Amino acid sequence: MGRYTGPVCRQCRRAGEKLFIKGERCYTPRCPVERRRPAPGGKASFRRRTSDRGIQLREKQKARQIYGVLERQLRRYVEEAFRRPGVTGQYLLQMLERRLDNLLFRLGMVESRRQARQFILHGHILVNGRKVDVPSYLVKANDVIGWRATTKESEFFKAMAQDAPKRNVPPWLAFDTQDMSGRVVRLPEEGDLESSFDTRLIVEYYSR
Repeated sequence: MGRYTGPVCRQCRRAGEKLFIKGERCYTPRCPVERRRPAPGGKASFRRRTSDRGIQLREKQKARQIYGVLERQLRRYVEEAFRRPGVTGQYLLQMLERRLDNLLFRLGMVESRRQARQFILHGHILVNGRKVDVPSYLVKANDVIGWRATTKESEFFKAMAQDAPKRNVPPWLAFDTQDMSGRVVRLPEEGDLESSFDTRLIVEYYSR
């Protein structure tokens, strides 16, 4: 299955909660969830009880939609987490958080992960001074994330830098407002990992 290219607010309506995919609009009254718009597909005449498998599938889909990953990517992350000692769900979430597109979002350098992927694919982002155009690149401790010099000269970048960071920066990251760059202080630990989905259900989904 390819990447979803339809209206992203439809995914939040289906989940029944904000997935913060759209960026700034998610924090305004224009958000469909704030307006209490129903799930897509119209009103059903009756409700069926969701099976355990269906609940697991729903959590897996939420993770995919929030981080913007393909099915094969998420499956690869889960398989890697299975091979690691310790709590599988915790390591899975850590890998998702270490993605370069997510890092730009967590640093408040962009409005959404979708926008971060666009900047990365167009070659605007540097990691330790070298261009990285792979959104799924996994950062390491002490990595420095910055912008290409020519990008900083654009009017769009100057306007975007005026209100950066756009959200609170987590403690495992550091943001330099002067240089508009970020640094990975350390890898995220258990206390730093917060999510709106249950990683335990995702692990159970792929365990079958």
